[in-house]
Amino acid sequence: MSARCESRMTDLPILYSFRRCPYAMRARLALLLGEITCEIREVVLRDKPAEMIALSPKATVPVLALPDGRIIDQSLDIMCWALPLSTLGEEDAALIAANDGPFKRHLDRYKYPDRHDGDHLIDRAAAMDILAGYEERLQCHACLQGDRLSLADFAIMPFVRQFAAVDQAWFDAQPLPKLEQWLASLITSPLFERAMVRLPAWRPGDQATLFPTPA
Repeated sequence: MSARCESRMTDLPILYSFRRCPYAMRARLALLLGEITCEIREVVLRDKPAEMIALSPKATVPVLALPDGRIIDQSLDIMCWALPLSTLGEEDAALIAANDGPFKRHLDRYKYPDRHDGDHLIDRAAAMDILAGYEERLQCHACLQGDRLSLADFAIMPFVRQFAAVDQAWFDAQPLPKLEQWLASLITSPLFERAMVRLPAWRPGDQATLFPTPA
């Protein structure tokens, strides 16, 4: 365990999370990469704890409560806090903005057609146009921003994973070999396995659960 983790063991950040939420996934990935130990509280979205809402009235995960009283309730801000030495360059920021804006909008309309007007297949095609741009990048490099994983890879991967899972057989048949290889390498990694540990729903009075969970 790093000195950074040891110094926080008696006064830990508290992370409100939901295992399947892609925003919460990327926050957990960043905390793992930053070797930061926290108390994790798994949220049931249909029954959000009042403690989380009091900290962040927007009432969405992730929410990170720091020991000094600061509240970080945007997933990208949590990533930058956890990885202060990772520079979020203009190109990284542009890729993530396109993911969090247009791609996420098309993903939601494709995944949940009953909640939206219009043709979900049009949104699927629009999302695929964005993924084709990733495929083009990955033709030249192993990762979105070169040959080493960057903040953009970890920020974007959970959303690509969610898109693929809507219709996995259809996605697997698409001409995106490099993107599929990139996605598979990330979701089969030990890091992602640790980020996706299953936890019981948190209730006030429960014993604290550490994240990462002890081996």
